[in-house]
Amino acid sequence: MSVKAFKLVSAVEREMLMGDKNYINIECIECCGKNLYIGTNDCFIYHFLLDEKVSTAGKINFAATKQLQKYLGLKKPVSELKAASALTRLLVLCDNTITLVNMINLEPVPTGARIKGAVTFTLNENPVSGDPFCVEVCIISVKRRTIQMFMVFEDRVQIVKEVFTPEQPCAVAVDGYYLCLALTTQYIILNYNTGVSQDLFPYCSDEKRPIVKRIGRQEFLLAGPGGLGMFATVDGISQRAPVHWSENVIGAALCFPYVVALDDEFITVHSMLDQQQKQTLPFKEGRILQDFEGKVIVATNKGVYILVPLPLEKQIQDLLASHRVEEALVLAKGARRNIPKEKFQVMYKRILQQAGFIQFAQLQFLEAKELFR
Repeated sequence: MSVKAFKLVSAVEREMLMGDKNYINIECIECCGKNLYIGTNDCFIYHFLLDEKVSTAGKINFAATKQLQKYLGLKKPVSELKAASALTRLLVLCDNTITLVNMINLEPVPTGARIKGAVTFTLNENPVSGDPFCVEVCIISVKRRTIQMFMVFEDRVQIVKEVFTPEQPCAVAVDGYYLCLALTTQYIILNYNTGVSQDLFPYCSDEKRPIVKRIGRQEFLLAGPGGLGMFATVDGISQRAPVHWSENVIGAALCFPYVVALDDEFITVHSMLDQQQKQTLPFKEGRILQDFEGKVIVATNKGVYILVPLPLEKQIQDLLASHRVEEALVLAKGARRNIPKEKFQVMYKRILQQAGFIQFAQLQFLEAKELFR
């Protein structure tokens, strides 16, 4: 049974980005606060400011204002963008080179600092250095079976570690000293400080695109065999049951308490609390799905959309209105971490009371008594 957890809202329409130039495609996106950056196949970076507007009826819309566009001077696509807001820097991967540019004017840093030989890269969101004016970057190197760790400062980069892997890595996520890697035939956890590695489960990267995503401290979400979204900790164990995706998932994001997945035709929403599929949104030609500081963004080749979550209280009330008491209580308990303690206690008491009346009306007196109690 479905729950309306998200609404799909357009953020950047095709005309704003490319006008009538049909050959332009979106390759990557990055969002930091109100700043939205888009990298394209013709080597441009576009910077938009996103303004959230709430109508009198409570509907949320986004207005994007174009700030700047910058040509990087190559005939190659911009493959990846990552913002390091503490440094006011944008890390740009193009033609196997990561360049540092200013987040505001998109100009390269004067020192020309760059990281060469990167296939793909990610930032360590749980850094180990303790330096607030540095970001830790992990790259899959063009060198065979090699991962490199860098410290990136405002105007310089410094290599910290080079690690060799048993097979060629094709995707990576980082938490502290732990790397979660998709290799050619399996997923592993590797501690780059000690060199100790732990096998997770087999996976064939030739058949499907692997997904490796850090979803919290020492925990990752992976695209497993048989269309399963699997959770794994750095100890190589799973503390949550898997979610059932379609076989051809191309992206996943987390917006607690939901895991959102994108395939060729749909965006699907699963609850992390009971693993059930809660919502399906038709979405053709999707190619990117990412979450940024709780904002879930999805993109096609030509446009960018935002998945706006409906307030959890509204979702709980909708479940109660459909007499889905168990699901409403599970969601209410899960909402505890998103709502201030005092507000949560008042809300939860009211929900227990409503649930009690629903059970009472269905002549389930023992269950009603427990809820009233």
